Amino acid sequence: MKFSRSLANLAASAIAIFLAALAVTGCARESQDERIVLGFSQIGAESEWRTANTESIKAAAITSNIDLRFADAQQKQENQIKALRSFIAQKVDVIAFSPVVATGWDTVLMEARDAGIPVILTDRAVTSDPSLYVGFLGSDFVEEGRKAGRWVSGKFATATQDVNIVELQGTVGSAPASDRKKGFEEILATHPHLKIIRSQTGDFTRTKGKEAMEAILKSEPRKIHVLYAHNDDMAIGAIQAIEEAGLKPGTDILIVSIDAVKGAFEAMIAGKLNATIECNPLLGPQLMTSVAEVVAGRPIAKRIVVEETMFTMETAKQYVQTRKY
Repeated sequence: MKFSRSLANLAASAIAIFLAALAVTGCARESQDERIVLGFSQIGAESEWRTANTESIKAAAITSNIDLRFADAQQKQENQIKALRSFIAQKVDVIAFSPVVATGWDTVLMEARDAGIPVILTDRAVTSDPSLYVGFLGSDFVEEGRKAGRWVSGKFATATQDVNIVELQGTVGSAPASDRKKGFEEILATHPHLKIIRSQTGDFTRTKGKEAMEAILKSEPRKIHVLYAHNDDMAIGAIQAIEEAGLKPGTDILIVSIDAVKGAFEAMIAGKLNATIECNPLLGPQLMTSVAEVVAGRPIAKRIVVEETMFTMETAKQYVQTRKY
């Protein structure tokens, strides 16, 4: 009898352990199945900044246990719209994207709203009805332009003659290109001797920045005192063009740009770039926090601004080792 009871107790214990194991396995599967699904459309890989931005988002998704569905638009709006519609068809929990340009999003954003999928903008804003997205996480591009303008005005505060400025703009129609130009011109408006004599797009890429600067140097008869580039990659491309023209970048032509990527620090240390305004691409952790809040039904700020600073040729060596991008 005792032996039978021992067997019964042993069998009961085995069943309990088996059921507990099933429960744990079931919970693990359930937990995995219930992960937040985020559809993210990236502009492309046109610069060091964009690459760092992508890496930050992918790494943060893994850390936050979020199922990331990633799409590279290769700098084409039509590719992004296709990606957003694909995310809607997949019934993801949240859609986030960095828009190539500011306009042309109303229809697809309304489709996301009708499907009950909240949308978060990252890095760049759109001109659509703000009710079509729950929040925008990114930099203050207008203020970045102002910082560049203040730096130039400070350098030529005592100038008695006109200061000729060449501007390399980002992608035409994009929020950073429009806003960085606006902020820069706001400062120049109070300093009549600072004049933009040429403004040309370099599409935020190093190659096109070089091409644009080559064309300007060949066709512009006036002396160029300053180059203002909407991002570091265009500035680095322009530096190559300036050197090939027999001039010294950073000396013959002062250069200020935006992003503060490592390549810009290397150019400043080499004396070829004078200043860069930080535009922080490491938005991943903040994006994942916002996604989790939205899925939980909690509101997020409509505008989340990233804190940023400015670096100059004189301080580059001090900070270069701390840069993560």
